[in-house]
Amino acid sequence: MSTILISGAARGLGLELARQYAADGWRVIGTVRDAKAKLPDGVEAHVADVTRPEQIHTIAKALKGTALDILFCNAGIIGKRGMALGSFDYASWEEVLRVNVLGAAALAEAFVDNVAASERKVIAMMSSRLGSIAEAGGMTLPYATSKAALNMLVKGFAATLGAKGVRVVALSPGWVRTDMGGSGAPLAPETSVAGLRKVIAGLAPSDSGGFFSHDGSPIPW
Repeated sequence: MSTILISGAARGLGLELARQYAADGWRVIGTVRDAKAKLPDGVEAHVADVTRPEQIHTIAKALKGTALDILFCNAGIIGKRGMALGSFDYASWEEVLRVNVLGAAALAEAFVDNVAASERKVIAMMSSRLGSIAEAGGMTLPYATSKAALNMLVKGFAATLGAKGVRVVALSPGWVRTDMGGSGAPLAPETSVAGLRKVIAGLAPSDSGGFFSHDGSPIPW
């Protein structure tokens, strides 16, 4: 049985990822911040805030020896909305960076050996097209800078983990109808996640360090 660990599995894209993989017979392990969070049937819940390394280490200890075919660093926040030059909330910006970048780094560090011990050996990080420096338009800067930093993390991990056969990629889900994306977004979570899963399933070793949209197209850095 293939195994995936998904951070932030209690809502939005994380919840849909957990639902789809579980429905396909995978062993799905999800991290949640609230012990009362409801996950799809069969999904194993572990309580952890990704900004609390000690909580991540507790889960890593519990899962020692468990091979993870996919580690999906999905947990993320957008921060205070409406921030722009002249109205930055730096405490909120710092929180965005702690969750979106440092949280993903902590997860990868804690579970890299689990991934390396698996058959598929994939670390996927939920990025955003807003993190593309080439396409930057100055919108949602705190969130965008966090995703640009996450993309650098992906490139760095891909370079250092290549010897272990681990593939590391940044994935953009598109503009999706979630609490973060809003009700006016064009993509349903089901469609976005189905696309992301197809991209992951088709990854070649040469794709490690890449930045891909949910439809499989490459995104410029």
